[in-house]
Amino acid sequence: MTGPIARRRILISLAALPAAALLAGCSDSGEGEGEADAQGTSPMTTGAVDAPQSTGDVDMDKLLEPGALPEKAEGAEDAPVTIVEYASMTCSHCANFHVNTYPALKEQYIDTGKARLIMREFPFDPRAEAGFMLARCADDKYFAMVDVLFKQQNSWAPVQDAQSALLNIAKLAGFSQESFEACLTDQKLLDDVRAVRARGAEEFGVDATPTFFINGKKYSGAMSIEQMAAIIDPLL
Repeated sequence: MTGPIARRRILISLAALPAAALLAGCSDSGEGEGEADAQGTSPMTTGAVDAPQSTGDVDMDKLLEPGALPEKAEGAEDAPVTIVEYASMTCSHCANFHVNTYPALKEQYIDTGKARLIMREFPFDPRAEAGFMLARCADDKYFAMVDVLFKQQNSWAPVQDAQSALLNIAKLAGFSQESFEACLTDQKLLDDVRAVRARGAEEFGVDATPTFFINGKKYSGAMSIEQMAAIIDPLL
């Protein structure tokens, strides 16, 4: 469906979706928030640190082919380690990773040229779609917007009126009422965000968030920096 009704649908969803339907979106089923946490993986010992066992492999050339949206990445293009993360903005495990692990990952590996992080959208509900759309509309503030939305997830994802809550956050990032509504009624952007998710599911078997591909090996869960280091360090 196209036209004004379709474009307004996500704004209506933000205001009307019951709070009980949110924060259950780390898997398609929503059961146990996908159980996509590091504790659910089988560890292998690397020195004194347990590294999660990879659950599969993908072809890196295929993984890095252009998709529906330009890549949002941090770190040197020639970094020896490439991390592709599929995340959902309303997933509590994703928020846990970005609040507790990502800052150390950025400091120790991304900013030092050892790793490159590519973030891809894998929303499970309209509010997650809206969060990613706002991040995309923030242009060069994409990662800053993602960071704020994860840190403040409890203030907008589970509340009755997510639209007002997201607008308040967006205003801090420089959005006006008009630019906020224009972003969330951009049907092409919404279609492209959904296309990124569909490709992740269909081509790379992503079915829970967060899912990471580290130099082509697949890992699921909000890993600690120690666990990520145990995976990354042998690749350097």
